[in-house]
Amino acid sequence: MAYDEDLADRIRELLGPTVSEQRMFGGLAFLIGGNMAVAASGQGGIMVRVDPAESDRLVETTTATPMVMKGRPMAGWLRVPTADVRTEQQLEKWVTIGATYAASLPAKSAKSAGGKRRRSA
Repeated sequence: MAYDEDLADRIRELLGPTVSEQRMFGGLAFLIGGNMAVAASGQGGIMVRVDPAESDRLVETTTATPMVMKGRPMAGWLRVPTADVRTEQQLEKWVTIGATYAASLPAKSAKSAGGKRRRSA
């Protein structure tokens, strides 16, 4: 399944022109300082990078679930279903969480960060 391009456009609008984009995990990831903040997932909905110390609380208090890779839950990575990012308010909440955490991490060098810088219109 391909990622939802309309959802990617909505994320792009919320984040603005200072992010880079990279295809990963079957979707389109949005990176801040080379660190993934949020992604339009190829499995539907979004993936969000969060403070690992907040993962359990967010899973307990929202519909987010831990991201599982190779059968193992990944601390600090959550999946949010499409139904819970339909409104701008819902999406903005998760994009803000992901962007805030990604911005708090040390920036990666351009060479190691990968991604493609988006061009301004």
